[in-house]
Amino acid sequence: MGTEGQGGASAEWLAQTPEGVVLSVRAQPRSSKAGIDGILGDAVKVRVRCAPVDGKANKELVETLAAEFGIAKSAVVFKGGETSKRKRILLRGVSAAEVERRVLGS
Repeated sequence: MGTEGQGGASAEWLAQTPEGVVLSVRAQPRSSKAGIDGILGDAVKVRVRCAPVDGKANKELVETLAAEFGIAKSAVVFKGGETSKRKRILLRGVSAAEVERRVLGS
């Protein structure tokens, strides 16, 4: 798991908001397996198996994040970057501390 650019409570890839936690994500489509793969610069690297065609990779990204954080798929909301590899995603129902713990594997 990559750990470049790890941060504490002020991590650039994580922001607590009144709605929930906003995560900066760098999606890697066409991977051999799906899951969180650590920090890449100022974003969380998330691998998905699907190609970025017809929204399939985004759908798998939502499913992967929901499973990783133990939240409903409806609690994973795009805030920006749906057509880009870099995305901003709102996670409802999970704390910033829990997100950081799971991403950093501590």
